[in-house]
Amino acid sequence: MALFSSLTPVFIAIICVLIGVMLKKTNGEKEKHDIESKLTSRPWVDEDLKDGTDHPLEEEDVDEEWQGLEENVAHVPFTAERYSEAEMIKRSQTFYELLNKRRSVRFLSDEPVPREVIDNVIRTAGTSPSGAHTEPWTFVVVQDPYLKRKIREIVEEEEEINYKKRMGDRWVNDLKRLRTNWIKEYLDTAPYLILIFKQVYGRLPNGKKKTHYYNEISVSIACGILLAALQNAGLYTVTSTPLNCGPQLRVLLQRPANEKLLLLLPVGYPKKDATVPALTRKPLEDIMVFI
Repeated sequence: MALFSSLTPVFIAIICVLIGVMLKKTNGEKEKHDIESKLTSRPWVDEDLKDGTDHPLEEEDVDEEWQGLEENVAHVPFTAERYSEAEMIKRSQTFYELLNKRRSVRFLSDEPVPREVIDNVIRTAGTSPSGAHTEPWTFVVVQDPYLKRKIREIVEEEEEINYKKRMGDRWVNDLKRLRTNWIKEYLDTAPYLILIFKQVYGRLPNGKKKTHYYNEISVSIACGILLAALQNAGLYTVTSTPLNCGPQLRVLLQRPANEKLLLLLPVGYPKKDATVPALTRKPLEDIMVFI
């Protein structure tokens, strides 16, 4: 009995140490889980939109000596149109007035649009500059009603989660004044959906990966040109970046793994009763610094 009494403090100490270790491990796992939860809930992080710099080419896939481009690209004479100052001012003003009418329209008609117009605006987008002239873009035009319905189902399912869980109260409140939500009727009604994919890398004839420099900004510039071309043709759209839908849409449209969804554009004519928010744009002095 005396021996047991003398060992009791030792047993108590050992038990306390074990409990401390277990609590530390539990707290550590909880902190790790909390950190991971915070990271995954950040609304501006879309794994499918990360730039190509986050997808480093494996060493064995890289051909350091040849990227598929000619060593010496022939240069040809360049002929530029030159306008008088008065004509330049007139043309710049006219183009500004045309683009200033551009609005994001969420109420699109199902009225047919000539296919040739879509071909031409995509060709126009393809004139965009790109890093080392890699042209890292793919424009997927969807007209098929079944595919449009599937796209809408995917987008609305994820968007409902975005609005209720991922985006956060501030983001949702900022959107309330624009009366937007996760219901995307225009994905069904618009005669065309244009999904713009960036190619984070290409493939050389020998099968190795080809670096696509500045792929995201190159494709973003092409998207801007596409928006201008649509406005010039009298067509309307709303820029849509469906958060966390990229992988599903890529699989649905059978696009390869090197393509990541950057933008989704429903394209068509506005409905006769279409409305847009009464917004104003910043004046020139607020967006330009002249030094």
